[in-house]
Amino acid sequence: MPNTPPERKLTVIQLIPALHAGGAERSVLEVGRALVAAGHRSVVISGGGRLVPQLEQEGSEHVTLPIGRKSVFSLLQVPALRRILTALAPDIVHARSRVPAWLAWWAMRGMAKRPHFITTVHGLNSPGRYSAILTRGERVIVVSQTLRDYVMRHYAGLDPSSIAVIPRGIDTDAFPYGYRPEEAWREHFFGEYPELAGAPLLTLPGRGTRLKGHADAIELLAELATRGIDARLLLLGVIEPGREAYVRELQALAERRGVANKVVMSGMRADIRDIYASSALILQLSNKPESFGRTVVEALSLCRPVVGYAHGGVGELLAELYPAGRVPVGDRERLVERVAELLRLAPAIAPLKSYRLDDMQAATLALYQEVAAD
Repeated sequence: MPNTPPERKLTVIQLIPALHAGGAERSVLEVGRALVAAGHRSVVISGGGRLVPQLEQEGSEHVTLPIGRKSVFSLLQVPALRRILTALAPDIVHARSRVPAWLAWWAMRGMAKRPHFITTVHGLNSPGRYSAILTRGERVIVVSQTLRDYVMRHYAGLDPSSIAVIPRGIDTDAFPYGYRPEEAWREHFFGEYPELAGAPLLTLPGRGTRLKGHADAIELLAELATRGIDARLLLLGVIEPGREAYVRELQALAERRGVANKVVMSGMRADIRDIYASSALILQLSNKPESFGRTVVEALSLCRPVVGYAHGGVGELLAELYPAGRVPVGDRERLVERVAELLRLAPAIAPLKSYRLDDMQAATLALYQEVAAD
């Protein structure tokens, strides 16, 4: 067999507006961790945030620079960014958001030795010249087939061969198949929320915006009750600063529909794994298509059934991993029927063999090597 040349050790810089929270931010840390484990140099440039200490503890370097503000004044950061890139001499510059991508594009134009430029499209951004910068990478990573179709539809000049579909991945050790919470956790949780005890639990995770379909979930609970099906509902993550009026609106809806005593609204929690594992069903009812749908994969990894609207990344994942959970978008009658069916008897869920964190990390590092070798 021919000898395989050793992998080249790379310096990779990832650019992101800030490191507070979110799917793109999580991916930055996950890729940084994989780079360090493989012996590469991992650097992140951002405006800072609460995830910086974790990033640095895991072996990546961080450079603080305000590169996320959507303002023409952000162009003032181009000279500083160019100096940083010149000093670090990266092989790869990987931009994960539009403002950082624009700043990197202009900064690299003045460099004697220009790094390879990779971009990731994380969301269904409004098409146009501003968003088009994320299609200018030598390779353009998209996190789902839904996103690939979207950018191909809106950017006619984009070379299809430049697009790499690398879905987000979840850590199956953190969401192990068949996991069940300890009894002490269950006693504490249902003691904290006694309204959720005594009937199958439906959990809808999602921040406090009407796009997440919280009202549909409350209507679902009420319609189940009219059919004699007792259930409980947790709206996980809906409590957020600045969203108080929206929460009051949902509380009023629950009162009108007669299910206020069966609904709990909470902020986001750290024990999501235990909550998912204690739920009869996980709901994903976003009325706007999403680029991926990490919730779907996390729940199925734990062997918990998911019901969701069949569009965007969520529909794509359900079609592949759990077709029984797909419901036409906004079809509340079909939603009630499907949830009733799955509460009665849910199809078996096989252990996850795709959408794993290791898969995403390996595919991203392989892409870096491929680009750097050109």
